[in-house]
Amino acid sequence: MRALPRRIAKGMKGVWGIDGAYTFYTIRTYPIERAFLVDTDMTPIVRENQRTMKHLSLIEEDFGKRSTVERIGNVDAVFLFDVLLHQVDPDWDEILPLYADQTSSFLIYNQQFIAGTKTVRLPDLGREQDFEHVRMDADSPGYKNLFERPYEMHPRYRKPYRDVHNVWQWGITDDDLLAVMEKIGFRLLYRKNHGRFSDFTGFENHAFVFTRQMS
Repeated sequence: MRALPRRIAKGMKGVWGIDGAYTFYTIRTYPIERAFLVDTDMTPIVRENQRTMKHLSLIEEDFGKRSTVERIGNVDAVFLFDVLLHQVDPDWDEILPLYADQTSSFLIYNQQFIAGTKTVRLPDLGREQDFEHVRMDADSPGYKNLFERPYEMHPRYRKPYRDVHNVWQWGITDDDLLAVMEKIGFRLLYRKNHGRFSDFTGFENHAFVFTRQMS
């Protein structure tokens, strides 16, 4: 693979659980000219590390908003690590076209669905079937609200609880991801299976690099 691009935008799993580790590793390892880290919840560790990286801009916002896309502008690559499975309103397959005109490459690392041949919205399967696939804490606030009051509005994100990104929303198949990328004009350049995700029998960690198709 060629060297990483000089301008990058990084998706939502920039912060939760890792405090920007993907972003900071990339910037420290490669000659990145300008970068954007987008997340709805920045942490003190992220803000402290950013102080030494003036070429990194923090955007504390939903990266699925058109206003966020416009703030980022044109970049050489968009990183979407561990994020597409969370995205609703806009859905994961609506996020990708938002950035298609502003980048020449997508680097995607996602927990892909291998328990079926079609992409599924997991909460729509019902509580019991959802937790057969997603072995999360059913009593945590995010999942309790997801099933006990799905259509009530989240006070911060101003979305129904069933559409909030803090829970596992999708089982996305490789075929459906590849079809969306082809539709928006990107071809597969690299693909690797990194094995099962945790003890989730229906999901594997898959990595992809897509580049814009030349006309």
